[in-house]
Amino acid sequence: MRIVTGGAGFIGSSLVWRLNQDGIEDILVVDHLGSSEKWRNLRGLKFSDYLEKDEFRRLVAQNGLPAKKIKTVFHLGACSSTMEKDASYLMDNNYRCSIELASFCATRKIKFIYASSAATYGDGSRGWSDDEDGIEKLLPLNIYGYSKHAFDLWMKRKGLLRKSAGLKFTNVFGPNEWHKGEMRSVVCKAFEQIRQTGKLNLFKSHKKDFKDGEQKRDFLYVKDAVEMCIHAERKNICGIFNVGSGRAETWNNLADAIFAALGMKQNIEYIEMPCEIRDKYQYYSCAEMGKMKGTGYRRQPTPLKDAVREYVSEHLANSRHLGE
Repeated sequence: MRIVTGGAGFIGSSLVWRLNQDGIEDILVVDHLGSSEKWRNLRGLKFSDYLEKDEFRRLVAQNGLPAKKIKTVFHLGACSSTMEKDASYLMDNNYRCSIELASFCATRKIKFIYASSAATYGDGSRGWSDDEDGIEKLLPLNIYGYSKHAFDLWMKRKGLLRKSAGLKFTNVFGPNEWHKGEMRSVVCKAFEQIRQTGKLNLFKSHKKDFKDGEQKRDFLYVKDAVEMCIHAERKNICGIFNVGSGRAETWNNLADAIFAALGMKQNIEYIEMPCEIRDKYQYYSCAEMGKMKGTGYRRQPTPLKDAVREYVSEHLANSRHLGE
């Protein structure tokens, strides 16, 4: 049995879909559905059971799970909002809950693969290397990034990175992210904005080294992200690994791809960046992918234009989730 926490979420449900492609259906999906629309991500997917997060956490604490039947735990459940201000909530949900699950897996020799984040790199001035020997020097810009960073540090202190894999996801986009509200990718939000207004708003730059729209990100299609999750399990890799494309693309390049996918002429309006996020804004991100490639991962990331075209035409245009 595999366990996927956050299994109704964006990357989690995409991973369940990918496991289904390999005929794997003995999957326990863990999440908190509440009043969100995440349940739609589960339609068309095949899994053996579903548990709410709090019930799952209780069973972990009470040793109520069939440990001998569990092959791998993919721990992708977390609050991923960079706008969340409740530090106590994030440290409990993203840090403490992860410690409980990692400890459960370690004592029972269950493979533990968890989601870290490129947000741990802060403004990038201290590099984008996934060498865990240097993670202490990183300075995240927000409490979300810090909650992920704190867990990376805990895993290192306990020696568990020698037995587990932490995956630092970059800017992932693709189907099954509709429920994420303001945390949806720019591709998703741009699709809606362009169809409604015929134009796309992008933030102006407030650094002289970057022209408007020339801020850069490492964009990764979700189908490529879950391939790396599968690779992490198959090859039993251990340590911290970047999960990205290894390419830095500008917002303008992304906009070009979106307009092209819609068959429309580019129409961008540059707007002021809110003051409250200016000192927390990443102007550049690009994952170093040599360590992942060193484990034998050879799949090339989907080119940005191809990924955007598929996402727009096969999913956004007809509101189709993976698995449907």
